[in-house]
Amino acid sequence: MDKYVPIRDVYAREILDSRGNPTIEVEILAGEKTVGCASVPSGASTGKYEAIELRDGEARYMGKGVEHAADHVNAQIAPEIVGMNVLDQRGLDEVLKRLDGSRNKGKLGANAILGVSMAAARTAAKISERPLYTYLGGVQARTLPVPMMNIMNGGRHADNTIDIQEFMILPVGAPDFREGVRMCAEIYQSLKALLGQRGCNTAVGDEGGFAPDLPDAKEALSMLMDACKMAGYQPGKDMLFALDVAASELYDEKLNAYVFDGESRMHGQKVLRTTDQMIAYYEELLAEFPIYSIEDPLDEEDWEGWVKMTAHLGENVYLVGDDLFVTNTERLKKGIELGAANAILVKINQIGTLSEAFDAVEMAHRAGWQAIISHRSGETVDTMIADIAVAFNTGLIKSGAPCRSERVEKYNRLMRIEEMLGKTADFPCYMDTPVLK
Repeated sequence: MDKYVPIRDVYAREILDSRGNPTIEVEILAGEKTVGCASVPSGASTGKYEAIELRDGEARYMGKGVEHAADHVNAQIAPEIVGMNVLDQRGLDEVLKRLDGSRNKGKLGANAILGVSMAAARTAAKISERPLYTYLGGVQARTLPVPMMNIMNGGRHADNTIDIQEFMILPVGAPDFREGVRMCAEIYQSLKALLGQRGCNTAVGDEGGFAPDLPDAKEALSMLMDACKMAGYQPGKDMLFALDVAASELYDEKLNAYVFDGESRMHGQKVLRTTDQMIAYYEELLAEFPIYSIEDPLDEEDWEGWVKMTAHLGENVYLVGDDLFVTNTERLKKGIELGAANAILVKINQIGTLSEAFDAVEMAHRAGWQAIISHRSGETVDTMIADIAVAFNTGLIKSGAPCRSERVEKYNRLMRIEEMLGKTADFPCYMDTPVLK
């Protein structure tokens, strides 16, 4: 590396995320006076193999404080990285991993480590006088991602009867990112009006999607179909749908079945589904609705089921591993070798450093898999994932509904990036993807 710009100071503090829970914000000073700042997201529906988010476990903030993690940055990490080259992202991330020394980053906390990793990247981009997406991805960073907007919430993201966690729309008929955002926002407002007309609750969940009480997923998807048509768009042509089932949250190990509590309450009888019944259920949904992807359709431990499902459905839909892979290349490698899933959801806080998240994207792309950059349900206004999606030309991003500033800021950042790229910007068309033929 030609240029050397030393880190001069590092400081972490406790702030609040979008759910009113504490999270970490880190600032890094490098060179003479360049400061970069980053804040760390947090998930509600988390995989058991995710890197450990360190919480204080004390009375303040009901045990969710992060002062200890911030202290780890200030007292343990800072002395070790002051003087390092801020432009050496991978070298810095390797030092952070070594300082923690555990497989799951449970010693210092993945939230502490990631805050430093993110802040270093933002500081380095400023020093390089380049936008963050160009600093991370180089001159080939020019693909704007198609937004996967979560406009209806259920599961752990809402207090309602819908068991499936997210119902998303993808504006595949849009000519560019800006128009895609507009199309999604219009459907979102149409859905609100439609829910109101039908006497449903229009309160929103953690990610800004509406959270009505509906009998089942088919009713929710039918509502999305109607909202698209009300807004003047054709499902299957202008818009595709995506689901996040978060099946690990539904799975009951004792029953060896997936328990649909919301459906059970609405239908007045216990609704259980085995792995084979889940696969058959998805096949029904695919036959009836224009679904592009299904995230976490089975439990994170059910490798055999994932392989069977991918063989049966993988020609017609992207099967996305979130809890299954937790942005970990060891688990992703296993999935690729087994043929379990055909896409990965990438959440930077699941693994703890930017370099490791980038490695997961590259491994997926080499295997011919789709990689989707994602937010968390507990977010901040930090927009780094927008730049990451462009930097690595992932072509897809999850950032929630066109509602709540911590979600909308990512979309606004991407519209600004599209302006900066000008005529060189690319916006993918997924109507031609083999998975939908």
